[in-house]
Amino acid sequence: MSRSDTHDKDLVAMIGIDWADKKHDVAILDIATGQRDQLQIEQKPEALIAWVRTLQERYGDGPIGVCLEQSRGPLIYSLMQHGLFRLYPINPKAFKNFRKALRPSGAKSDKSDAKLLLEYLQKHREYLKAWIPDDVQTRLLGLLVEDRLATVRDRTRLANRLTAVLKGYFPQALDWAGEMIFTPLACRFLTRWPRLDSVQRADEKTIRAFYYAHKSRRADLIEQRIQQIKAAIPLSTDEAILEASIRRVQAIVPQIQQLNKVIAEYDKRIYDLFVQRQDAPLFRDLPGAGKQLAPRLLVAFGTQKDRFESAMELQSYSGIAPVTEQTGQPAPWIHWRLACPEFLRQTFHEFSAASRRRSLWANVYYEQQRAAGKNHHAAIRQLAYKWIRILYRCWIDNVPYDEQRYLKALERRGSPLVKLIQAAV
Repeated sequence: MSRSDTHDKDLVAMIGIDWADKKHDVAILDIATGQRDQLQIEQKPEALIAWVRTLQERYGDGPIGVCLEQSRGPLIYSLMQHGLFRLYPINPKAFKNFRKALRPSGAKSDKSDAKLLLEYLQKHREYLKAWIPDDVQTRLLGLLVEDRLATVRDRTRLANRLTAVLKGYFPQALDWAGEMIFTPLACRFLTRWPRLDSVQRADEKTIRAFYYAHKSRRADLIEQRIQQIKAAIPLSTDEAILEASIRRVQAIVPQIQQLNKVIAEYDKRIYDLFVQRQDAPLFRDLPGAGKQLAPRLLVAFGTQKDRFESAMELQSYSGIAPVTEQTGQPAPWIHWRLACPEFLRQTFHEFSAASRRRSLWANVYYEQQRAAGKNHHAAIRQLAYKWIRILYRCWIDNVPYDEQRYLKALERRGSPLVKLIQAAV
């Protein structure tokens, strides 16, 4: 008997709920009587609270099992405030496959989906796990690190757009404004000198002072840029192109500057929350984690030590563990897991890639995988698979990761990595 079977026998009712923009469809099964009901709830907090009260009057303190798509964050956050619910989020891709298995046409309706969610919970709850929320501060940290990444992506899109505009009329700015076009130096350069002839009119003293003020103080690089500015030839002298392009630059740059400010505010709040977490020392000094990835790793593991029974469970849940399917061919089909939390998988993927720069064994292992014929991303996933096993043990034992200790463990086990590591030193 699985953990879910033993844990869920006390449910007094089961619910499948499909969340929509204007109304929510609900299918309910009363465990004691077998009675089934369907209803709709308006997309209003008052309507949701009134519905919860009717359930409390009928079932007391529950517990009531609720199956819902895990992407529906607002619904989870609303329901988890009420102690009578036991929430069972289902991955949207897994639910889509379940729907297609029962309805080959793929037809979708909210009422039908509510009934299917209820059926999934009733018949297949061994594949679901009751969601136990972390404490408020950890949940807040999780929301902030995800929102920060979304904001960084917004900035990246704007930076790509800005780069495309500059390539069309002022490509030299991409060299003179620094390596990254979204930095404060780059934004202020373009604000002050949005076209070639404007920077060419500036004297050398002004240009040097500008770079020094923005912490770009390599004398040889500054002199090289000054000489390039003097000798540069405009890509275009067409005033129509120049004015239109400059206006686009002047529209994009302030947006990037505002996002830079927002990201800095995210970073400060995330750091303040992270250092207050009890498990922060487990992730703070991981090789390559840094200020961005360490909080994301803490959120990935959470505060519930019984959330994952094993490292393998986390490897599978995060999508890092591959899926093996027997297709009738001599060799099984092995592919990456599609039905998984994408932000969680990305967190482990990014950390593993970053760890190569700070961890000798991680880089050696990655190179070993590449030598075996794996592409970059497949090799990183293999490395992430190993890291999850290591970090899971550190998390369970509440012991920070120690690189030297791990290298000694590899020696004791006679790992083939040892010789490769020794050759790389």
